[in-house]
Amino acid sequence: MKFIDEVIIKVFAGDGGNGIASFRREKYEPMGGPSGGDGGRGGSVYFQADENLNTLIDYRFKKEHRAQRGENGRSSDQYGASGEDLYLKVPVGTVIKDSFSGQIFGDLTNHNDSVLVAKGGKGGLGNIHFKSSINRAPRQCTNGEPGEEFEIFLELKLIADIGLLGLPNAGKSSFIRKVSAATPKVADYPFTTLQPNLGVVKFDIDKSFVIADVPGLIEGASDGIGLGDKFLKHLSRTKLLLHLIDGMSEISGGNPIKDAEIIIKELEKYDSKLYEKPRWIVLNKIDLNYDAEELIKKIKLKFNWNDKIFVISAVTGSGCKELVNAIAQFLNDLKNG
Repeated sequence: MKFIDEVIIKVFAGDGGNGIASFRREKYEPMGGPSGGDGGRGGSVYFQADENLNTLIDYRFKKEHRAQRGENGRSSDQYGASGEDLYLKVPVGTVIKDSFSGQIFGDLTNHNDSVLVAKGGKGGLGNIHFKSSINRAPRQCTNGEPGEEFEIFLELKLIADIGLLGLPNAGKSSFIRKVSAATPKVADYPFTTLQPNLGVVKFDIDKSFVIADVPGLIEGASDGIGLGDKFLKHLSRTKLLLHLIDGMSEISGGNPIKDAEIIIKELEKYDSKLYEKPRWIVLNKIDLNYDAEELIKKIKLKFNWNDKIFVISAVTGSGCKELVNAIAQFLNDLKNG
């Protein structure tokens, strides 16, 4: 299924039904009074979060969504039926905005959360409302009010506890495969991740956390180069970022320090709030017989780094358990204040 995280649609609430003018014509009341009923209320448009959805692809091609119109009033004092409300299902984590003003109608972060976006029009009044002592046979009635309509911008921001950052081929997909049941594509060339992936990491019998992997960043991502910048928004809800670095890139002519610097600069340019989130460095692809202490010293000196640095191999699993336990402890401490 194609991952769609942004879409613009139009929603139309139902118009209210019209009131009518009519008079009773029963057998023994040939000159009966007014009996025109009111029109029904138009249906409203709601958005509702559904944990079974993970993309906005359902709205990619169907751009207009209309709630039901209210019925017109009827004779014999009968009111028209109200139009049925329209509930549009979206993934958990969807932000609903007015595409013109940017007004946020709602941010649906829990299953079954819902928000009213377009209100149905009121039904018109039948002539039973216009009877008075000086107007015994009113012929007035009113039309129903039009329902609200909006052009809506839907933006999906995945909900995860932990976010993975890194250059293409830093090993983010390998790491998420190793510690969770997620199965993102893994290959020995860059840009294998083309869309965000979520994995659930279990660290106890009934305890787990969610980790998000987004396409790798490259230099210039904040200026629109590559894919990573487009998906960085999916890390905005995370509590902790893991900055994965290929610790062995020097073997193939790379530079782990420069790799780290690229990500840090791009993150800062993209979003200061994201940049200020807690962030740990994870040196990946480290062989068991490789001494990473010298590289760790260089990183601390270059970036004045006082936070945690982990050394792992996502392929062999070395160091992954310690990292998962540290994350679990971090989230627990955060929860308990």
